[in-house]
Amino acid sequence: MNTQFNAVIDTLRLYCDGLFHSDVKRLRFAFHEKAIYVCATEDVLVHHTMDEYFSIVAKRPSPASRKEPRQDHIDSIEFAGPKTARVRLRCTIGDKNFTDFLTLIMVRDRWLIISKVFHFERSIPQPTLQRSTP
Repeated sequence: MNTQFNAVIDTLRLYCDGLFHSDVKRLRFAFHEKAIYVCATEDVLVHHTMDEYFSIVAKRPSPASRKEPRQDHIDSIEFAGPKTARVRLRCTIGDKNFTDFLTLIMVRDRWLIISKVFHFERSIPQPTLQRSTP
């Protein structure tokens, strides 16, 4: 197999392990320090720096500690030259099914995630308020 492909897989493994274990150390190693984190699923755009994102991850109980089944899957990896790659990855944390679009760049002989743009859907329908009729 292609060495670059395997190196991207290694970064993605770190990323997924970091998410599953809420392990900020692993995530810091997978992300570029200037990476962006964006989600437009809900009405308000979510945009975090890496420090903001890592703080959120550090505070939440990990899926592993909650005995959740590990569910992550790489749908695709595309290369745009020797130093740029795009990944579509799906994972589940709690009641959210995520689709991540990750852009990776080669920096000092390592693949790092420079952007995480994602969408999520809840696997458990949220209750809606019923209007009573007069």
